Amino acid sequence: MRPLFTPANIYIFKFGREKLDNRLIIRYDHKWTGRQRIKEIDLRLHKQRHPRVFDSETELLSYLEGHLLRHEAEVHDDQTSK
Repeated sequence: MRPLFTPANIYIFKFGREKLDNRLIIRYDHKWTGRQRIKEIDLRLHKQRHPRVFDSETELLSYLEGHLLRHEAEVHDDQTSK
């Protein structure tokens, strides 16, 4: 079978409110041993047209950790100013 005829293996995880349309899209294939190998991870937040693309889980987690720390700092600053 030629590679162009094989189906794409994709997981799509939707989260958040429906109107936000947040998605995590994982494209994967299989190694010759049968294990799954992640090819690409797309993170689409708030109906983005151009998602953030990550090559591995560690890149995604480091992005989310930095994003979470920045968000918590903003929330903390807003609470202290009130």
